[in-house]
Amino acid sequence: MNHLKIGVIGIPGKWSTEVLADALEAATGFRLVVDMADVCADLGNGRLHAGAHDLCQLDGLIVKKISQTYSPATLDRIELLRLAENAGVRVFSRAEVIIRMIDRLACTMTLRGGGVPMPETTVTENPAAAMDAIRGYGTAVLKPMYSTKARGMEVVDAQWDDSKLLAAIERFRGENPMMYIQQKIDLPGRDLGMVFLGGEYLGSYARVSQSDAWNTTIHSGGRYEAHQPPQSTVELARRAQALFDMDFTTVDVAETAHGPVVFEVSAFGGFRGAQDGIGIDAAQLYADYAIGELNACATR
Repeated sequence: MNHLKIGVIGIPGKWSTEVLADALEAATGFRLVVDMADVCADLGNGRLHAGAHDLCQLDGLIVKKISQTYSPATLDRIELLRLAENAGVRVFSRAEVIIRMIDRLACTMTLRGGGVPMPETTVTENPAAAMDAIRGYGTAVLKPMYSTKARGMEVVDAQWDDSKLLAAIERFRGENPMMYIQQKIDLPGRDLGMVFLGGEYLGSYARVSQSDAWNTTIHSGGRYEAHQPPQSTVELARRAQALFDMDFTTVDVAETAHGPVVFEVSAFGGFRGAQDGIGIDAAQLYADYAIGELNACATR
């Protein structure tokens, strides 16, 4: 048995967190699930405590989930992991990489800077500019900078009269002063999750709509199924995820009449879609990958 000590940063009791911890325990005999709400950083002594454990004494940490919901406070939780990194702990994926992906705008800027095709997007604090953008797009989606599974997103229509549209903008701006406005894409009833581990493509699943919801997320009633995109779409997703150098991630892609576009590259990636959609045990593969990386580092 490999005696590495690798902890899982996640949500105790959640399936994806627990199956990853199970896989690591089976291989190493060590099990530790860490809720970041319980972590204390002692900067003076260079310690990162979670109960009786000093995370700076571990061999590795896999970040499966940093919090139930995303917010600017989530970035602070990730920053704490840099203390472990500075102590020589390998964090999967690196803290500075995750930080660039939690914030929707930071992720978008990296993708657009890398020439990755995305839906047309406007970002502004100005209500008049927001209205102009929506009028130009026809139908748009207002997206919070920090959210998952389409939570907090709102569809707005250019056909609405000025008062209704402005009211929607102001309501959204009340919670999201910097407004992220994206042209709504006509999806063929599905979008794709394309799974990568260590930069290698594992496969794709589709999130298929089962209702009249505008999005295909499982949270909105969608379901997973297997999907084989053309190689050109695989290469687009490969190029998108390579901009971030994640250890494990899922690239969200839509196939449109004008070619594929990328919505985002996930900070954590989904185990459930990989398992239910394409029969891939991503937790086991990720555990094996982390152990292999740490063993290879020890022999250098």
